Amino acid sequence: MKRAFKYRFYPTDAQAAELSRTFGCVRKVYNMALAARTEAWARQERVNYNQTSAMLTEWKKTEELAYLNDVSSVPLQQTLRHLQAAFANFFAKRAKYPRFKVKKKSRASAEYTSSAFRFRDGRLTLAKMADPLDVVWSRPLPDGASPTTVTVSRDSAGRWFVSLLCEDPRVKRLAAADTAVGIDVGLDHLLTLSTGEKIANPRHERRDRERLAKAQRKLSRKAKGDGANQRKARRKVAKIHARIADRRRDVLHKLTTRLVRENQTLVIEDLTVRNMVKNRSLARAISDAAWAEFRSMLEYKAGWYGRDVVAVDRFFPSSKLCSTCGTLQSEMPLSVRTWTCVSCGTAHDRDVNAAKNLLAAGLAVSVCGAGVRPQRRTPGGQSAVKQKTPRREP
Repeated sequence: MKRAFKYRFYPTDAQAAELSRTFGCVRKVYNMALAARTEAWARQERVNYNQTSAMLTEWKKTEELAYLNDVSSVPLQQTLRHLQAAFANFFAKRAKYPRFKVKKKSRASAEYTSSAFRFRDGRLTLAKMADPLDVVWSRPLPDGASPTTVTVSRDSAGRWFVSLLCEDPRVKRLAAADTAVGIDVGLDHLLTLSTGEKIANPRHERRDRERLAKAQRKLSRKAKGDGANQRKARRKVAKIHARIADRRRDVLHKLTTRLVRENQTLVIEDLTVRNMVKNRSLARAISDAAWAEFRSMLEYKAGWYGRDVVAVDRFFPSSKLCSTCGTLQSEMPLSVRTWTCVSCGTAHDRDVNAAKNLLAAGLAVSVCGAGVRPQRRTPGGQSAVKQKTPRREP
């Protein structure tokens, strides 16, 4: 299993200048290749990676773009491969049409393959650099690890990172377990499990909201343009955002790792977070909870360790359905946190009940196939949703 190990490093002034130059060249080549492919697309022609690579060779020969020869050629070739992958995703309808990179908004990064870096005795040296990078090895690499790809990046807060892709033999499928858990995400509590356990919502953005607002007000008062004072104020805002994101990511990593290790089957709800954040009253809280990032982490870690993640249809009424008798309530406003079933008299916590229903639905899906849901009935005794009946062949 290949994994990326990310570390922070502190470049010298010469290294920072060289890397910044590389980032600019990578962005320039990507935009020129995208423009060439877009023009060809308008003429109903197709341009592939090999053709853009030949274009890059010709660009380097011109006086105007001769500076492309001053940086390593490997990151420039890699950005063309990334553009090819972006077009492949576009043609497969997995992504939108590729967009041009902007200096102030796009991620500053460069990718080096094994021919453009040297990794020996814990020292990493990139092409066009005489001295190794001052990397803070916060965690050890796997024994005998030999990185195949190195990606250098700089975030908006001015921090430098290096990511090493290598084989990790420590990632192995865990022994099969007989445990399963339903997971209901929320805002009052970040997660509610079918076992009854509730995990508090740290609300990282709220904790730093006052500090962030103050920094943003200072930034808004700076003279418009690209002055030094405005750059400093922008960097301060970016550092607060980075602090919030780092803490949020740390909590999510710990939670997802624990859930994957403890359970064989994990059932979640298939939420459309992109549409939910259009609610202006809840957008900030939903974004701070990072439900989409939680699901992404849960799925790729389950793939690592041989666990199963089941996503239940978003229209499944997990909150309104009694997990004891299957009675479907007619209405359930968000303000109602506890309720009593009119049929069996069971008192329910809204979130725990939803988690239990998700678990039951997820187990039904995994056993009987997609589309199957537990039978549920209205308070009058009528069935609300029928199970699918297989069509008979003539």
